[in-house]
Amino acid sequence: MMRQAHKRSKLRTRAVVAAAALLLGGGGTAIVAEYASAGSSRDAAGTRAAGAATTISCPDVGDRLQDVPAAARTEVSKGLSRLDAQVAAAYGRMTESEPEAVLGDLQRERTETIGRISDSLRAAGAAGAADTAGTAPNELTGLSGCRTSKVSTAAADDSSRTLSSRLGGGGMPGGPSRADFADIRNAPAAKGTPATARGGSSGTFTTVCGRNENGHFNPDNVIVTPGVRNGAHHMHDYVGNKSTDAFSTDASLAAAGTTCTNGDKSTHYWPVLRVLDGKAAPDARAPGGGHDGNMGTILRPASVSLQFRGSPVTKVTAMPRFLRIITGDAKALTNGTANANASWSCTGFENRQLKDKYPVCPDGADVVRTFAFQNCWDGRGTDSANHRTHVAFARADGSCPRGFRAIPQLVQRITYDVPAGVPFAVDSFPEQLHKPVTDHGDFINVMPDALMARAANCINTGRTC
Repeated sequence: MMRQAHKRSKLRTRAVVAAAALLLGGGGTAIVAEYASAGSSRDAAGTRAAGAATTISCPDVGDRLQDVPAAARTEVSKGLSRLDAQVAAAYGRMTESEPEAVLGDLQRERTETIGRISDSLRAAGAAGAADTAGTAPNELTGLSGCRTSKVSTAAADDSSRTLSSRLGGGGMPGGPSRADFADIRNAPAAKGTPATARGGSSGTFTTVCGRNENGHFNPDNVIVTPGVRNGAHHMHDYVGNKSTDAFSTDASLAAAGTTCTNGDKSTHYWPVLRVLDGKAAPDARAPGGGHDGNMGTILRPASVSLQFRGSPVTKVTAMPRFLRIITGDAKALTNGTANANASWSCTGFENRQLKDKYPVCPDGADVVRTFAFQNCWDGRGTDSANHRTHVAFARADGSCPRGFRAIPQLVQRITYDVPAGVPFAVDSFPEQLHKPVTDHGDFINVMPDALMARAANCINTGRTC
């Protein structure tokens, strides 16, 4: 009797997966994985146990890189994208195979790919190649092993339970779950920012670039995986530079058109927000969309604000042209939250910010995403091997870490008119389960030098420009 009940449960699980895939126009790996992991926690009657989804956690090889010479960038970029694809595929295989077998196959695949990355760095003569990725090349396979981890799906509060009732059970297959929503009115009020001291810079400079009315979308990531189509494995929303894709260069960005009204050719991008409305999106079977487990209708921003702010303790230095900055971490669910920088709120409630929850907003209030970028620069390169160490956040008192100088702080603020009662989620890598903590913003400064100098001057003289 127990075996028959288990068989019925497994068949029911597969039926739900198939129905969900049809409903959302899926074709991706993520659509089945949460139900696969949930199935392991169902009892003999087929009732889903309260609790957790299962995902795959792997060391982030890209975050460990210390030096990537130009000659190695193409191979490293391809390798990093290949690693992401391998994790996504393994996550999908968890449905039909034992976790131990899946993880074993994944480790073998990652070992080969990491070996190629290491070989390309050696061949290119990476400075300190023996220390690349924080370890000797013959020890790089230490980053190839992955594990499974449990993620809670329990509802955070009554409002999240009401909203996410449309998700069914603990949540959508592959996320989000009921645990990912919280009433903004229950969030604690944010602490105030440090007052501007004498010698600080209190001005602001705003650049107006629209809200992607021209429909500029792609699943590329020119900062992390240049030269690789679908390097992000999720769809990005762009404003500013009209040409940005995987193959953009400094020269091509400088020559392109822009949606900004002041001639600013900078590129700003972030993962799209989707409403989980049960409608098949145009990209339901395309890379970055349903092919990569990103379901639902893309929601266009209601507004986009791009503002540069000063430092409370010092004047700011103009950003160098082509400076690249990523804020937040697309893999924060499995990497941990050290680099996470997501901030969610609602219009009228922005003194309350959520870092790891999507907000349930009162009637009439829009959802707000805010990305406050790193505001200190090392004064050397426009990028770094892991795309992080050349910039930093100021300390709590507003001062920059030793060896860094203050630069204008970009704040991207995006609002959405989310339909009442309909759940939503950001695009993500499949194994990241569409968690709000994985949200992130990207920026390449392509302002003409004269315009950046004007912005810095406005900020340093306390003006609003």
